[in-house]
Amino acid sequence: MSNINTMEERPETELISIPATPRASTPEVLTPSGQRSPRPASKEAKSSTAWTPTSFISPRFLSPIGTPMKRVLVNMKGYLEEVGHLTKLNPQDAWLPITESRNGNAHYAAFHNLNAGVGFQALLLPVAFAFLGWSWGILSLTIAYCWQLYTLWILVQLHEAVPGKRYNRYVELAQAAFGERLGVWLALFPTVYLSAGTATTLILLGGETMKMFFQIVCGPLCSSNPLTTVEWYLVFTSLCIVLSQLPNLNSIAGLSLIGAITAVTYSTMVWVLSVSQPRPPNISYEPLSSASPAATVFSVMNALGIIAFAFRGHNLAMEIQATMPSTFKHPAHVPMWRGAKVAYLFIAMCLFPVAIGGFWAYGNLMPSGGMLRALFQFHSHDISRGLLAVTFLLVVFNCLSSFQIYSMPVFDSFEASYTSRTNRPCSIWVRSGFRVFYGFVSFFIGVALPFLSSLAGLLGGLTLPVTFAYPCFICFQMIAAFHHGTALRAGFSSVIIRKDNLNEASHQKLVAPKQVFPFEDDISCRHMDMVSI
Repeated sequence: MSNINTMEERPETELISIPATPRASTPEVLTPSGQRSPRPASKEAKSSTAWTPTSFISPRFLSPIGTPMKRVLVNMKGYLEEVGHLTKLNPQDAWLPITESRNGNAHYAAFHNLNAGVGFQALLLPVAFAFLGWSWGILSLTIAYCWQLYTLWILVQLHEAVPGKRYNRYVELAQAAFGERLGVWLALFPTVYLSAGTATTLILLGGETMKMFFQIVCGPLCSSNPLTTVEWYLVFTSLCIVLSQLPNLNSIAGLSLIGAITAVTYSTMVWVLSVSQPRPPNISYEPLSSASPAATVFSVMNALGIIAFAFRGHNLAMEIQATMPSTFKHPAHVPMWRGAKVAYLFIAMCLFPVAIGGFWAYGNLMPSGGMLRALFQFHSHDISRGLLAVTFLLVVFNCLSSFQIYSMPVFDSFEASYTSRTNRPCSIWVRSGFRVFYGFVSFFIGVALPFLSSLAGLLGGLTLPVTFAYPCFICFQMIAAFHHGTALRAGFSSVIIRKDNLNEASHQKLVAPKQVFPFEDDISCRHMDMVSI
Protein backbone atom coordinates (compact mmCIF):
# COMPACT_ATOMS: atom_id res chain seq x y z
CA MET A 1 0.00 0.00 0.00
CA SER A 2 2.87 2.36 0.70
CA ASN A 3 4.21 1.75 -2.78
CA ILE A 4 0.86 2.50 -4.30
CA ASN A 5 0.62 5.75 -2.35
CA THR A 6 4.06 6.85 -3.51
CA MET A 7 3.09 6.19 -7.16
CA GLU A 8 -0.05 8.29 -6.76
CA GLU A 9 2.06 11.12 -5.36
CA ARG A 10 4.18 11.19 -8.58
CA PRO A 11 1.89 12.48 -11.36
CA GLU A 12 4.88 12.76 -13.78
CA THR A 13 4.95 8.99 -14.30
CA GLU A 14 1.22 8.73 -14.96
CA LEU A 15 0.36 7.42 -18.44
CA ILE A 16 -2.49 9.20 -20.16
CA SER A 17 -4.21 8.28 -23.43
CA ILE A 18 -2.81 9.85 -26.60
CA PRO A 19 -2.48 12.81 -26.94
CA ALA A 20 -0.76 13.40 -23.62
CA THR A 21 -2.68 15.56 -21.20
CA PRO A 22 -0.90 18.84 -20.60
CA ARG A 23 0.16 19.71 -17.11
CA ALA A 24 -1.57 22.40 -15.13
CA SER A 25 1.59 24.48 -15.03
CA THR A 26 1.49 25.01 -18.80
CA PRO A 27 -2.17 24.79 -19.76
CA GLU A 28 -2.74 24.38 -23.50
CA VAL A 29 -5.65 24.04 -25.87
CA LEU A 30 -5.81 22.08 -29.08
CA THR A 31 -6.22 24.63 -31.88
CA PRO A 32 -7.99 23.76 -35.13
CA SER A 33 -4.61 23.64 -36.86
CA GLY A 34 -3.57 20.70 -34.74
CA GLN A 35 -0.99 22.66 -32.75
CA ARG A 36 -1.04 23.42 -29.06
CA SER A 37 -1.23 26.97 -27.86
CA PRO A 38 -1.21 28.37 -24.31
CA ARG A 39 -4.55 28.56 -22.61
CA PRO A 40 -5.37 31.24 -20.08
CA ALA A 41 -5.52 30.04 -16.57
CA SER A 42 -9.00 29.43 -15.18
CA LYS A 43 -10.57 28.32 -11.95
CA GLU A 44 -11.02 24.79 -13.27
CA ALA A 45 -7.38 24.60 -14.24
CA LYS A 46 -6.32 25.76 -10.83
CA SER A 47 -8.53 23.21 -9.11
CA SER A 48 -7.39 20.20 -11.15
CA THR A 49 -3.89 19.03 -11.89
CA ALA A 50 -4.77 17.84 -15.42
CA TRP A 51 -7.54 18.47 -17.95
CA THR A 52 -8.56 17.28 -21.36
CA PRO A 53 -9.97 19.79 -23.86
CA THR A 54 -13.47 19.02 -25.02
CA SER A 55 -15.75 20.69 -27.52
CA PHE A 56 -18.84 19.97 -29.52
CA ILE A 57 -16.79 19.54 -32.74
CA SER A 58 -14.10 17.32 -31.28
CA PRO A 59 -15.45 15.16 -28.40
CA ARG A 60 -13.10 13.47 -26.00
CA PHE A 61 -13.46 9.99 -27.44
CA LEU A 62 -12.58 11.23 -30.98
CA SER A 63 -9.51 13.28 -30.05
CA PRO A 64 -6.93 10.56 -30.93
CA ILE A 65 -8.39 10.30 -34.47
CA GLY A 66 -9.59 13.87 -34.89
CA THR A 67 -6.22 15.47 -34.27
CA PRO A 68 -4.39 13.89 -37.25
CA MET A 69 -7.39 14.47 -39.50
CA LYS A 70 -7.50 18.13 -38.52
CA ARG A 71 -3.81 18.46 -39.23
CA VAL A 72 -4.22 16.90 -42.66
CA LEU A 73 -7.16 19.14 -43.54
CA VAL A 74 -5.42 22.29 -42.34
CA ASN A 75 -2.21 21.41 -44.16
CA MET A 76 -4.18 20.69 -47.33
CA LYS A 77 -5.96 24.01 -47.00
CA GLY A 78 -2.69 25.88 -46.64
CA TYR A 79 -1.23 23.98 -49.58
CA LEU A 80 -4.16 24.89 -51.82
CA GLU A 81 -3.91 28.50 -50.75
CA GLU A 82 -0.23 28.57 -51.63
CA VAL A 83 -0.46 26.65 -54.87
CA GLY A 84 -3.59 28.48 -55.97
CA HIS A 85 -5.27 27.03 -59.02
CA LEU A 86 -2.87 24.07 -59.08
CA THR A 87 -1.25 25.60 -62.15
CA LYS A 88 0.44 23.14 -64.45
CA LEU A 89 3.82 24.69 -65.21
CA ASN A 90 5.71 23.83 -68.35
CA PRO A 91 9.25 22.71 -67.42
CA GLN A 92 10.54 24.49 -70.51
CA ASP A 93 9.43 27.84 -69.05
CA ALA A 94 12.20 27.62 -66.46
CA TRP A 95 14.75 27.84 -69.30
CA LEU A 96 13.29 30.81 -71.20
CA PRO A 97 14.14 34.47 -70.50
CA ILE A 98 10.57 35.64 -69.93
CA THR A 99 9.52 32.97 -67.40
CA GLU A 100 12.93 32.06 -66.02
CA SER A 101 12.48 34.33 -63.01
CA ARG A 102 9.10 34.82 -61.31
CA ASN A 103 9.98 37.19 -58.49
CA GLY A 104 8.45 40.30 -60.06
CA ASN A 105 6.20 42.72 -58.21
CA ALA A 106 4.15 45.86 -58.74
CA HIS A 107 7.26 48.04 -58.88
CA TYR A 108 8.76 45.95 -61.68
CA ALA A 109 5.44 46.09 -63.53
CA ALA A 110 5.40 49.89 -63.27
CA PHE A 111 9.00 50.14 -64.50
CA HIS A 112 8.46 47.82 -67.48
CA ASN A 113 5.14 49.34 -68.53
CA LEU A 114 6.45 52.89 -68.28
CA ASN A 115 9.61 52.02 -70.19
CA ALA A 116 7.58 50.32 -72.92
CA GLY A 117 4.85 52.95 -73.04
CA VAL A 118 6.90 56.16 -73.19
CA GLY A 119 9.67 56.63 -75.71
CA PHE A 120 10.63 58.22 -78.96
CA GLN A 121 7.10 57.68 -80.35
CA ALA A 122 5.84 60.39 -77.98
CA LEU A 123 8.05 62.92 -79.76
CA LEU A 124 6.17 62.27 -83.01
CA LEU A 125 2.71 63.18 -81.70
CA PRO A 126 2.93 66.86 -82.78
CA VAL A 127 3.51 65.58 -86.33
CA ALA A 128 0.11 63.86 -86.17
CA PHE A 129 -1.48 67.05 -84.84
CA ALA A 130 -0.09 68.95 -87.84
CA PHE A 131 -2.30 66.79 -90.11
CA LEU A 132 -5.33 66.54 -87.80
CA GLY A 133 -5.53 69.96 -86.16
CA TRP A 134 -6.47 70.83 -82.60
CA SER A 135 -9.92 69.27 -82.25
CA TRP A 136 -9.40 65.99 -84.08
CA GLY A 137 -5.91 65.58 -82.68
CA ILE A 138 -6.94 65.93 -79.02
CA LEU A 139 -10.07 63.81 -79.56
CA SER A 140 -8.13 61.01 -81.26
CA LEU A 141 -5.42 61.03 -78.59
CA THR A 142 -7.96 60.93 -75.74
CA ILE A 143 -9.99 58.10 -77.26
CA ALA A 144 -6.86 56.09 -78.01
CA TYR A 145 -5.57 56.51 -74.45
CA CYS A 146 -8.86 55.47 -72.81
CA TRP A 147 -9.38 52.53 -75.14
CA GLN A 148 -5.86 51.14 -74.78
CA LEU A 149 -6.15 51.41 -70.99
CA TYR A 150 -9.35 49.35 -71.18
CA THR A 151 -7.77 46.72 -73.43
CA LEU A 152 -4.78 46.52 -71.08
CA TRP A 153 -7.15 45.75 -68.22
CA ILE A 154 -8.69 42.98 -70.34
CA LEU A 155 -5.26 41.45 -71.00
CA VAL A 156 -4.35 41.58 -67.32
CA GLN A 157 -7.56 39.75 -66.38
CA LEU A 158 -7.16 37.15 -69.14
CA HIS A 159 -3.69 36.12 -67.99
CA GLU A 160 -5.24 33.50 -65.67
CA ALA A 161 -8.72 33.30 -67.14
CA VAL A 162 -8.63 29.47 -67.13
CA PRO A 163 -7.87 27.85 -63.75
CA GLY A 164 -4.64 25.90 -63.86
CA LYS A 165 -3.25 27.75 -66.88
CA ARG A 166 -1.14 30.90 -67.23
CA TYR A 167 -0.91 32.54 -70.62
CA ASN A 168 2.63 33.84 -70.39
CA ARG A 169 2.81 35.25 -73.92
CA TYR A 170 0.51 37.18 -76.19
CA VAL A 171 0.67 34.44 -78.82
CA GLU A 172 -0.39 31.78 -76.30
CA LEU A 173 -3.47 33.79 -75.38
CA ALA A 174 -4.37 34.21 -79.06
CA GLN A 175 -3.96 30.47 -79.62
CA ALA A 176 -6.26 29.71 -76.68
CA ALA A 177 -8.92 31.99 -78.12
CA PHE A 178 -8.68 31.42 -81.89
CA GLY A 179 -7.03 28.00 -82.11
CA GLU A 180 -3.49 26.84 -82.66
CA ARG A 181 -3.02 27.77 -86.31
CA LEU A 182 -5.26 30.82 -86.54
CA GLY A 183 -3.89 32.26 -83.32
CA VAL A 184 -0.32 32.00 -84.62
CA TRP A 185 -1.24 33.61 -87.93
CA LEU A 186 -3.12 36.46 -86.27
CA ALA A 187 -0.78 37.27 -83.40
CA LEU A 188 2.73 36.06 -84.22
CA PHE A 189 3.44 38.30 -87.20
CA PRO A 190 2.24 41.64 -85.72
CA THR A 191 3.89 41.06 -82.34
CA VAL A 192 7.25 39.93 -83.76
CA TYR A 193 7.17 42.62 -86.43
CA LEU A 194 6.32 45.21 -83.81
CA SER A 195 9.20 44.10 -81.57
CA ALA A 196 11.71 43.82 -84.42
CA GLY A 197 10.53 47.01 -86.13
CA THR A 198 10.70 48.95 -82.88
CA ALA A 199 14.22 47.62 -82.19
CA THR A 200 15.39 48.65 -85.68
CA THR A 201 13.80 52.09 -85.30
CA LEU A 202 15.49 52.49 -81.92
CA ILE A 203 18.87 51.76 -83.53
CA LEU A 204 18.27 54.43 -86.17
CA LEU A 205 17.00 57.00 -83.70
CA GLY A 206 19.69 56.22 -81.12
CA GLY A 207 22.49 56.49 -83.70
CA GLU A 208 21.21 59.80 -85.06
CA THR A 209 20.76 61.19 -81.54
CA MET A 210 24.29 60.16 -80.58
CA LYS A 211 25.57 61.97 -83.67
CA MET A 212 23.69 65.16 -82.73
CA PHE A 213 24.91 64.86 -79.14
CA PHE A 214 28.49 64.59 -80.37
CA GLN A 215 28.05 67.64 -82.60
CA ILE A 216 26.60 69.73 -79.77
CA VAL A 217 29.25 68.74 -77.22
CA CYS A 218 32.27 69.08 -79.52
CA GLY A 219 31.04 71.86 -81.76
CA PRO A 220 33.64 73.16 -84.23
CA LEU A 221 36.52 71.54 -82.33
CA CYS A 222 35.72 67.99 -83.52
CA SER A 223 34.98 68.69 -87.17
CA SER A 224 37.92 66.69 -88.51
CA ASN A 225 37.05 63.10 -89.57
CA PRO A 226 33.71 62.77 -87.77
CA LEU A 227 31.91 59.45 -87.70
CA THR A 228 29.32 58.86 -90.36
CA THR A 229 25.70 58.12 -89.58
CA VAL A 230 26.14 54.40 -90.32
CA GLU A 231 29.11 54.25 -87.98
CA TRP A 232 27.03 55.84 -85.23
CA TYR A 233 24.40 53.15 -85.90
CA LEU A 234 27.10 50.54 -85.37
CA VAL A 235 28.23 52.14 -82.11
CA PHE A 236 24.70 52.20 -80.77
CA THR A 237 24.10 48.59 -81.86
CA SER A 238 27.23 47.45 -80.06
CA LEU A 239 26.03 49.09 -76.84
CA CYS A 240 22.65 47.39 -77.23
CA ILE A 241 24.29 43.99 -77.71
CA VAL A 242 26.41 44.43 -74.58
CA LEU A 243 23.36 45.29 -72.47
CA SER A 244 21.30 42.47 -74.01
CA GLN A 245 23.47 39.86 -72.26
CA LEU A 246 21.31 40.20 -69.15
CA PRO A 247 19.61 36.81 -68.86
CA ASN A 248 15.89 37.40 -68.29
CA LEU A 249 13.12 39.97 -68.14
CA ASN A 250 13.36 40.52 -64.39
CA SER A 251 17.09 41.17 -64.64
CA ILE A 252 16.48 44.25 -66.79
CA ALA A 253 14.19 45.88 -64.22
CA GLY A 254 16.98 48.31 -63.38
CA LEU A 255 17.34 49.24 -67.03
CA SER A 256 13.58 49.70 -67.27
CA LEU A 257 13.72 52.03 -64.28
CA ILE A 258 16.48 54.07 -65.96
CA GLY A 259 14.50 54.11 -69.19
CA ALA A 260 11.33 55.23 -67.41
CA ILE A 261 13.09 58.05 -65.56
CA THR A 262 14.90 59.27 -68.67
CA ALA A 263 11.70 59.11 -70.76
CA VAL A 264 9.70 61.18 -68.29
CA THR A 265 12.58 63.62 -67.89
CA TYR A 266 13.36 64.30 -71.54
CA SER A 267 9.65 64.41 -72.48
CA THR A 268 9.14 67.13 -69.89
CA MET A 269 12.30 68.96 -70.91
CA VAL A 270 11.40 68.90 -74.61
CA TRP A 271 7.97 70.48 -74.28
CA VAL A 272 9.03 72.91 -71.55
CA LEU A 273 11.97 74.16 -73.64
CA SER A 274 9.77 74.44 -76.72
CA VAL A 275 7.00 76.36 -74.97
CA SER A 276 9.38 78.70 -73.15
CA GLN A 277 11.01 79.89 -76.40
CA PRO A 278 9.40 82.35 -78.85
CA ARG A 279 7.39 80.68 -81.57
CA PRO A 280 8.64 80.73 -85.17
CA PRO A 281 7.17 83.37 -87.51
CA ASN A 282 4.37 82.52 -89.94
CA ILE A 283 3.11 79.75 -87.68
CA SER A 284 -0.32 78.29 -88.42
CA TYR A 285 -2.51 75.73 -86.71
CA GLU A 286 -4.56 74.74 -89.73
CA PRO A 287 -4.16 71.09 -90.84
CA LEU A 288 -1.69 70.62 -93.65
CA SER A 289 -3.38 70.44 -97.05
CA SER A 290 -2.39 67.92 -99.71
CA ALA A 291 -2.45 68.13 -103.49
CA SER A 292 -5.22 65.55 -103.95
CA PRO A 293 -7.99 64.00 -101.87
CA ALA A 294 -6.20 60.65 -101.94
CA ALA A 295 -3.07 62.25 -100.51
CA THR A 296 -5.17 63.89 -97.80
CA VAL A 297 -6.68 60.53 -96.85
CA PHE A 298 -3.24 58.94 -96.65
CA SER A 299 -1.95 61.83 -94.54
CA VAL A 300 -4.83 61.47 -92.09
CA MET A 301 -4.35 57.71 -91.89
CA ASN A 302 -0.63 58.23 -91.28
CA ALA A 303 -1.45 60.67 -88.46
CA LEU A 304 -3.82 58.15 -86.86
CA GLY A 305 -1.12 55.50 -87.21
CA ILE A 306 1.35 57.75 -85.37
CA ILE A 307 -1.15 58.14 -82.52
CA ALA A 308 -1.70 54.36 -82.42
CA PHE A 309 2.05 53.79 -82.43
CA ALA A 310 2.37 56.05 -79.38
CA PHE A 311 0.40 53.44 -77.40
CA ARG A 312 2.45 50.41 -78.29
CA GLY A 313 3.41 48.03 -75.52
CA HIS A 314 0.43 45.68 -75.29
CA ASN A 315 2.52 42.99 -76.95
CA LEU A 316 4.56 42.94 -73.71
CA ALA A 317 1.69 42.94 -71.19
CA MET A 318 1.40 39.15 -70.88
CA GLU A 319 5.18 38.77 -70.73
CA ILE A 320 5.51 41.32 -67.92
CA GLN A 321 2.77 39.63 -65.90
CA ALA A 322 4.40 36.25 -66.45
CA THR A 323 7.38 37.36 -64.35
CA MET A 324 5.23 37.58 -61.21
CA PRO A 325 4.36 34.78 -58.79
CA SER A 326 0.71 33.83 -58.61
CA THR A 327 -1.19 31.98 -55.89
CA PHE A 328 -4.83 31.58 -54.96
CA LYS A 329 -4.55 34.21 -52.24
CA HIS A 330 -2.22 36.52 -54.18
CA PRO A 331 -2.96 36.31 -57.92
CA ALA A 332 -0.61 37.98 -60.37
CA HIS A 333 -3.18 40.37 -61.82
CA VAL A 334 -3.33 42.42 -58.59
CA PRO A 335 0.28 43.73 -58.59
CA MET A 336 0.28 43.90 -62.39
CA TRP A 337 -2.74 46.18 -62.54
CA ARG A 338 -1.46 48.26 -59.63
CA GLY A 339 1.83 48.88 -61.43
CA ALA A 340 0.10 49.46 -64.77
CA LYS A 341 -2.15 52.17 -63.30
CA VAL A 342 0.84 54.08 -61.93
CA ALA A 343 2.73 53.67 -65.20
CA TYR A 344 -0.11 54.89 -67.38
CA LEU A 345 -0.67 57.87 -65.14
CA PHE A 346 2.88 58.97 -65.93
CA ILE A 347 2.35 58.07 -69.59
CA ALA A 348 -0.60 60.47 -69.76
CA MET A 349 1.50 63.13 -68.05
CA CYS A 350 4.11 62.72 -70.79
CA LEU A 351 2.09 62.21 -73.98
CA PHE A 352 -0.55 64.92 -73.67
CA PRO A 353 1.84 67.80 -72.78
CA VAL A 354 4.27 66.78 -75.53
CA ALA A 355 1.51 66.62 -78.16
CA ILE A 356 -0.29 69.80 -77.13
CA GLY A 357 2.79 71.83 -76.18
CA GLY A 358 4.75 70.76 -79.24
CA PHE A 359 1.94 71.63 -81.64
CA TRP A 360 1.40 74.98 -79.88
CA ALA A 361 5.11 75.81 -80.18
CA TYR A 362 5.63 74.84 -83.84
CA GLY A 363 2.18 74.38 -85.43
CA ASN A 364 2.19 72.98 -88.93
CA LEU A 365 5.89 73.90 -89.25
CA MET A 366 6.69 70.74 -87.28
CA PRO A 367 9.31 68.71 -89.20
CA SER A 368 8.72 65.04 -89.88
CA GLY A 369 11.50 64.09 -87.45
CA GLY A 370 9.45 65.17 -84.45
CA MET A 371 10.23 67.30 -81.43
CA LEU A 372 13.97 66.67 -81.30
CA ARG A 373 14.44 67.75 -84.88
CA ALA A 374 12.27 70.84 -84.32
CA LEU A 375 14.15 71.78 -81.16
CA PHE A 376 17.48 71.43 -82.93
CA GLN A 377 16.26 73.26 -86.04
CA PHE A 378 14.52 76.27 -84.48
CA HIS A 379 16.25 76.75 -81.10
CA SER A 380 19.77 75.38 -81.44
CA HIS A 381 21.15 78.93 -80.95
CA ASP A 382 18.61 80.06 -78.34
CA ILE A 383 19.04 77.23 -75.85
CA SER A 384 22.32 76.51 -74.12
CA ARG A 385 24.34 73.64 -75.46
CA GLY A 386 24.35 72.01 -72.05
CA LEU A 387 20.56 71.62 -71.94
CA LEU A 388 20.42 70.33 -75.50
CA ALA A 389 23.24 67.87 -74.81
CA VAL A 390 21.51 66.57 -71.66
CA THR A 391 18.23 66.16 -73.55
CA PHE A 392 19.86 64.18 -76.35
CA LEU A 393 21.82 62.05 -73.87
CA LEU A 394 18.61 61.15 -72.03
CA VAL A 395 17.07 60.08 -75.35
CA VAL A 396 20.06 57.80 -75.99
CA PHE A 397 19.71 56.17 -72.55
CA ASN A 398 16.00 55.63 -73.11
CA CYS A 399 16.59 54.04 -76.52
CA LEU A 400 19.16 51.67 -75.01
CA SER A 401 16.78 50.50 -72.28
CA SER A 402 13.75 50.29 -74.61
CA PHE A 403 15.73 48.09 -77.00
CA GLN A 404 16.15 45.49 -74.25
CA ILE A 405 12.50 45.14 -73.28
CA TYR A 406 11.23 45.11 -76.87
CA SER A 407 13.81 42.56 -77.93
CA MET A 408 13.07 40.17 -75.06
CA PRO A 409 10.10 38.42 -76.83
CA VAL A 410 12.33 37.77 -79.85
CA PHE A 411 15.07 36.35 -77.61
CA ASP A 412 12.42 34.18 -75.98
CA SER A 413 11.28 32.86 -79.37
CA PHE A 414 14.85 31.99 -80.36
CA GLU A 415 15.53 30.12 -77.15
CA ALA A 416 12.13 28.39 -77.19
CA SER A 417 12.84 26.90 -80.61
CA TYR A 418 16.29 25.78 -79.43
CA THR A 419 15.11 24.19 -76.17
CA SER A 420 12.18 22.43 -77.84
CA ARG A 421 14.55 20.74 -80.30
CA THR A 422 17.41 19.92 -77.95
CA ASN A 423 15.38 19.44 -74.72
CA ARG A 424 17.98 21.33 -72.72
CA PRO A 425 18.51 24.96 -71.68
CA CYS A 426 20.59 27.35 -73.71
CA SER A 427 24.19 27.71 -72.64
CA ILE A 428 25.73 31.12 -72.12
CA TRP A 429 27.41 31.01 -75.51
CA VAL A 430 24.27 29.99 -77.36
CA ARG A 431 22.24 32.69 -75.63
CA SER A 432 24.89 35.31 -76.39
CA GLY A 433 25.06 34.14 -80.00
CA PHE A 434 21.32 34.58 -80.46
CA ARG A 435 21.42 38.12 -79.12
CA VAL A 436 24.47 39.16 -81.13
CA PHE A 437 22.84 37.74 -84.25
CA TYR A 438 19.58 39.60 -83.61
CA GLY A 439 21.34 42.87 -82.89
CA PHE A 440 23.35 42.85 -86.11
CA VAL A 441 20.36 41.72 -88.19
CA SER A 442 18.46 44.74 -86.87
CA PHE A 443 21.48 46.90 -87.71
CA PHE A 444 21.64 45.66 -91.31
CA ILE A 445 17.89 46.18 -91.74
CA GLY A 446 18.29 49.74 -90.47
CA VAL A 447 21.16 50.40 -92.88
CA ALA A 448 19.21 48.91 -95.78
CA LEU A 449 16.05 50.83 -94.84
CA PRO A 450 17.24 54.13 -93.37
CA PHE A 451 13.79 55.66 -93.84
CA LEU A 452 12.24 53.18 -91.40
CA SER A 453 12.34 55.70 -88.53
CA SER A 454 9.90 57.91 -90.47
CA LEU A 455 7.42 55.05 -90.98
CA ALA A 456 5.80 55.42 -87.58
CA GLY A 457 2.39 55.36 -89.23
CA LEU A 458 3.07 51.95 -90.74
CA LEU A 459 4.26 50.54 -87.42
CA GLY A 460 1.22 52.10 -85.78
CA GLY A 461 -1.03 50.35 -88.29
CA LEU A 462 0.44 47.05 -87.17
CA THR A 463 0.07 48.11 -83.53
CA LEU A 464 -3.61 48.84 -84.05
CA PRO A 465 -4.96 45.24 -83.90
CA VAL A 466 -2.55 44.14 -81.15
CA THR A 467 -3.45 47.08 -78.90
CA PHE A 468 -7.02 48.02 -79.74
CA ALA A 469 -8.75 45.04 -81.42
CA TYR A 470 -7.33 41.65 -80.45
CA PRO A 471 -7.91 41.91 -76.67
CA CYS A 472 -11.64 42.52 -77.19
CA PHE A 473 -12.00 39.68 -79.71
CA ILE A 474 -10.03 37.32 -77.46
CA CYS A 475 -12.25 38.20 -74.50
CA PHE A 476 -15.47 37.62 -76.48
CA GLN A 477 -14.14 34.36 -77.89
CA MET A 478 -13.13 32.98 -74.48
CA ILE A 479 -16.45 34.00 -72.91
CA ALA A 480 -18.35 32.32 -75.75
CA ALA A 481 -16.23 29.18 -75.40
CA PHE A 482 -16.87 29.12 -71.64
CA HIS A 483 -20.65 29.38 -72.02
CA HIS A 484 -20.59 26.81 -74.82
CA GLY A 485 -18.62 24.43 -72.62
CA THR A 486 -21.05 24.97 -69.75
CA ALA A 487 -23.99 24.19 -72.02
CA LEU A 488 -22.27 21.03 -73.25
CA ARG A 489 -21.57 19.90 -69.69
CA ALA A 490 -25.22 20.50 -68.74
CA GLY A 491 -26.36 18.58 -71.82
CA PHE A 492 -24.09 15.64 -71.03
CA SER A 493 -25.31 15.61 -67.43
CA SER A 494 -28.96 15.54 -68.51
CA VAL A 495 -28.22 12.69 -70.92
CA ILE A 496 -26.53 10.70 -68.14
CA ILE A 497 -29.45 11.34 -65.79
CA ARG A 498 -31.98 10.19 -68.39
CA LYS A 499 -29.93 7.05 -69.06
CA ASP A 500 -29.79 6.27 -65.34
CA ASN A 501 -33.54 6.76 -65.05
CA LEU A 502 -34.19 4.38 -67.97
CA ASN A 503 -31.91 1.77 -66.44
CA GLU A 504 -33.64 2.17 -63.11
CA ALA A 505 -37.08 1.87 -64.72
CA SER A 506 -36.11 -1.29 -66.55
CA HIS A 507 -34.66 -2.70 -63.36
CA GLN A 508 -37.86 -1.96 -61.45
CA LYS A 509 -39.88 -3.98 -63.98
CA LEU A 510 -37.83 -7.07 -63.15
CA VAL A 511 -37.62 -6.53 -59.40
CA ALA A 512 -40.46 -6.34 -56.94
CA PRO A 513 -41.55 -2.82 -56.12
CA LYS A 514 -39.77 -1.44 -53.11
CA GLN A 515 -41.23 0.59 -50.29
CA VAL A 516 -41.27 4.33 -50.97
CA PHE A 517 -40.17 6.46 -48.04
CA PRO A 518 -41.41 9.97 -47.43
CA PHE A 519 -39.58 12.78 -49.25
CA GLU A 520 -37.66 10.30 -51.44
CA ASP A 521 -38.98 11.82 -54.68
CA ASP A 522 -38.13 15.31 -53.50
CA ILE A 523 -34.56 14.29 -52.65
CA SER A 524 -34.05 12.55 -56.01
CA CYS A 525 -35.33 15.62 -57.87
CA ARG A 526 -32.97 17.86 -55.98
CA HIS A 527 -30.09 15.50 -56.74
CA MET A 528 -30.92 15.54 -60.44
CA ASP A 529 -31.04 19.33 -60.43
CA MET A 530 -27.64 19.56 -58.75
CA VAL A 531 -26.09 17.08 -61.20
CA SER A 532 -27.49 18.98 -64.18
CA ILE A 533 -26.06 22.22 -62.79
